[in-house]
Amino acid sequence: MLEYVAIALMVLLATLVALIAIGLGNLFGPKKPSKAKSQPYESGIVPYGEATRRLPVRFYLIAVLFILFDIEVVFFLPWAVVFRQLGLFGLIEMIVFIGILLVGYVYAWKKGALEWE
Repeated sequence: MLEYVAIALMVLLATLVALIAIGLGNLFGPKKPSKAKSQPYESGIVPYGEATRRLPVRFYLIAVLFILFDIEVVFFLPWAVVFRQLGLFGLIEMIVFIGILLVGYVYAWKKGALEWE
């Protein structure tokens, strides 16, 4: 039980630091809102229209696919580190993994999810 005391203390300390930072920001931060301060800022260009306009679903789909395949590729590094210890079984297992990834990639490609219009 003594091992958990250090973890609980660290969580408590992190929470305390976060609360102090938020409190100091509210205490000493600017409190005079104006129309110019509440406008969204985009590279010095005066914004037009609403700042919360809808984006096509395609942007989200491409972002999710990128994150999905990017995270899956991260699994190649630990496999490469212990490749010699895994032997033939590790090689076959990675071929199956790459095959599953390729099936998902081809499916997304055939559905047109990677088309940028």
